[in-house]
Amino acid sequence: MKRFIENYKGEEFDIAVIGGGITGAAVAYDAASRGLKVAIVEKNDFGWATSAATSKLIHGGLRYLNNMEFGLVRESLKERRILENIAPNFVYPIPFMVPNYNRFKNNKWIIRIGLTLYDILAFDKKWTWDRNKRIPNHSSYTKKKVMAMERNVKKQGLTGASVYYDCQSIFPERLTLAFIKSAVSYGAQAANYAKVEDFLYADGNRITGVMVKDLLTGKTVNVKARLTVNCGGPWADIVLKLAQKGNGNHHIRRSEGIHLIVKGAIDRNAVTMLTPRGRHFFVVPWRGYSLFGTTDKEYVGDPDEYRVTRESIDEFIAEINGAFGDGDLSYKDIIHAYGGLRPLVDTQTEGTYKSSRKYEIYNNALQGFEGLITVEGGKYTTSRNLAVNVMKMVQVKLKTRLPKSNTAHEYLKGCEIENMESFLDRARKQNPDFSIKTIDYLVKNYGTEYLAVLEIARADKRLAQEVSVDGELLAEAVYAVRSEMARTLEDVMLRRTGTGTLGYPGDALVKKIAAVVGKELRWNAARLRREIAGIKARLALPNGAKRPK
Repeated sequence: MKRFIENYKGEEFDIAVIGGGITGAAVAYDAASRGLKVAIVEKNDFGWATSAATSKLIHGGLRYLNNMEFGLVRESLKERRILENIAPNFVYPIPFMVPNYNRFKNNKWIIRIGLTLYDILAFDKKWTWDRNKRIPNHSSYTKKKVMAMERNVKKQGLTGASVYYDCQSIFPERLTLAFIKSAVSYGAQAANYAKVEDFLYADGNRITGVMVKDLLTGKTVNVKARLTVNCGGPWADIVLKLAQKGNGNHHIRRSEGIHLIVKGAIDRNAVTMLTPRGRHFFVVPWRGYSLFGTTDKEYVGDPDEYRVTRESIDEFIAEINGAFGDGDLSYKDIIHAYGGLRPLVDTQTEGTYKSSRKYEIYNNALQGFEGLITVEGGKYTTSRNLAVNVMKMVQVKLKTRLPKSNTAHEYLKGCEIENMESFLDRARKQNPDFSIKTIDYLVKNYGTEYLAVLEIARADKRLAQEVSVDGELLAEAVYAVRSEMARTLEDVMLRRTGTGTLGYPGDALVKKIAAVVGKELRWNAARLRREIAGIKARLALPNGAKRPK
């Protein structure tokens, strides 16, 4: 992939998409796959914000049944199956345990009724292309069996548990990138580090494109488009204010969600817990660790200034200790913490936890700005279908009739694998010069493109070095720069590889990866030092705490 902004010659696009998170990526893909000429610009890196701050799940939203949001749950369950199909190397079924207690909301009969309804709404869960991805109905277990399965489930008041299945997204950042790659494969033009600074106008307030600053070169270009789609996520209202010249009063609500990674909290099941205050959180197995997520607290302020704070971590630890384990989880146990902001559309509820995860698609012509659509809200799981619905409005705005969307029926780019187990088995046998853990990691995270990484490693044995417990290779850093538009050390370590997603891996490894990236991008010594300092600051826990050993 190449950043089109560097060589843009002024051609007009049918659609300019603002925002390279999962929503913008899905819109760009759907539009390009239907024959539209598409440009997508992102002010940072693709999938760097909300799309990276997930619980690494593709789920139906069991808790939304409490709000009687049956339509949202059904849509989510359908999209869960579709993502299993079109991204088989990224999305996998995972068992979720729901412990039953004597409290009303955790009563086993209430839980069983809810899970039975969940099973019914997921009536098509066995219609997967890969038969190994089929999800069973829920089951129930006794207290004794539960304690044998997950030793850290809180014992007091426990009466048993139910186990149901949802799906895990092993690397959401790379899944978002797969949508970008899919859009590009259909001719879309993409650029990261391309910030929209203003809109272009004709005939008064009719928007005819966007003024974009290339943050890597400092160059500003006018990207012309018949229609602009604002997929700015937590920044959507800020982008809209550019059109309103700062005079608009439209605001979206932003909810902070943080996640904590620790050692050994669970064994093999994900666990869904209810806090004493009635809020749910997950404990999910991930890369040999346990991932706690997520919080849901309203954030007021500039989204560009958002950071995970020590206060937010301590608040979440207190919630965890009230519902899970022996109550002795502490700050020193935290290996890594990350978070982000969710855009919400529901203004009728008191707290963001009760706000809907529905999405809204606005025709901004109603505010006097023809040529602009704004998308707000939504959740990662339903992004593909959100894009399909955006295109319904796009057809009306462009006064055209487009082919039917086919994104539910074809693999994402690099994900063309009919059976993961057999594909993995063949890859292991055909590449005996690399460890099984390396092959497994590369196949799952690069899909059919994994051989390109191995070719780089074979061409330079220094790049065949394993750099993580998962068997990741230095060659991935080269591939990230040459083929995946990575332009910073953070891009490589957090969104193209997993070398930084378990926290700061130590000075020696960071310098080694930085040297490889710096050579590819021709960084001077000063730039190299800035990049190393930047990733170190980015991965430091609040208050400068060091990662526990």
